[in-house]
Amino acid sequence: MTKTLNNHTRSAPTSTVGRGRAVTIAVAPTSTQFEDSHVTLSLSDSLDCYSSWPSPSVIVSDGAYGLLGFEGDTYDHLGIEEWYEPHVKAWSASSTPRTTLWFWNSEIGWAAAHPVLERHGWRYINANIWNKGKAHIAGNVNTKKIRRFPVVTELCVQYVLEATINGLSLKQWLLQEWKRTGLAQRTANVACGVKDVATRKYFDQGHLWYCPPPEMFSRLVDYANHHGDPCGRPYFSKDGINPLTAAEWEMMRPVFNCPMGVTNVWDRNPLKGPERIRVPQISGRAAHLNQKPLDLMTRIIEASSDPADVIWEPFGGLFTASLAAKQLGRRAFAAEIDATYYQLGVERFQHSTRLF
Repeated sequence: MTKTLNNHTRSAPTSTVGRGRAVTIAVAPTSTQFEDSHVTLSLSDSLDCYSSWPSPSVIVSDGAYGLLGFEGDTYDHLGIEEWYEPHVKAWSASSTPRTTLWFWNSEIGWAAAHPVLERHGWRYINANIWNKGKAHIAGNVNTKKIRRFPVVTELCVQYVLEATINGLSLKQWLLQEWKRTGLAQRTANVACGVKDVATRKYFDQGHLWYCPPPEMFSRLVDYANHHGDPCGRPYFSKDGINPLTAAEWEMMRPVFNCPMGVTNVWDRNPLKGPERIRVPQISGRAAHLNQKPLDLMTRIIEASSDPADVIWEPFGGLFTASLAAKQLGRRAFAAEIDATYYQLGVERFQHSTRLF
């Protein structure tokens, strides 16, 4: 299916003078959209696509780093907040409390973007560190000149869209509802059959808050409505008529399944070999400065979604997240504004024998 590019007026991209592209395909693509049963890839600004994409279970963001990495990237972290603002706003409008955002960036890039994410309702969960090891150091780095330790890491930060009930976050609402019962907070431990987890984790109002699993939430609800002040019933209800069920509570929590032994430090050498996309007839260099490993994209998508779920890749590049989504049986929607990257990325889906 072919779609023409929209020519909406946008603010001028930040200058990327001094950063050349290794590969440029002179011939324009014959189509501006590629589709199969699992992916929709568009040569377009993602801001023009969001309204036509179904609500996502996962968003994989790999956009501006403030490193002059591509046309339109910022030259330092100072422009990051403005760069991401319209995208983050659109993500929030289309997402649900079941949505997980994986935000790839440099340390300073993420720090600059974090206030924007919080402002639009994204709650920080965890910072994951891709440790590329000493092999990532370019040549003999002169630390006396750069006056810092060589950087061999990249961040992939996990966020979820903050769910609210009656204007309160879930952790605020849980504590408020329990207080309404007139019961001592410690009796929540009795309700859940635990020593102190309910008061120490479920009612915590700081960053150590732990969202109770559906079965524990159900126990809290049952205990509150049987033992709490009869004048305040029903407790843990959104409509004032029926308490929330375990199934309804589950729909307010994102999917997450952590493989055994995986931590937030990902020791993985820099991308090389046949997976690294090159166009030898044009250049011996890697086609894309910041191509992500397929295995890491597979890890985050598999951990935070179920088969047939919708995955967004707003800044497609070579569409690695979309390729991982396809291989996992998810549905991917992605956009890329650079025609060269778009064509190279689409080729990964057109050649079924290619592993990467």
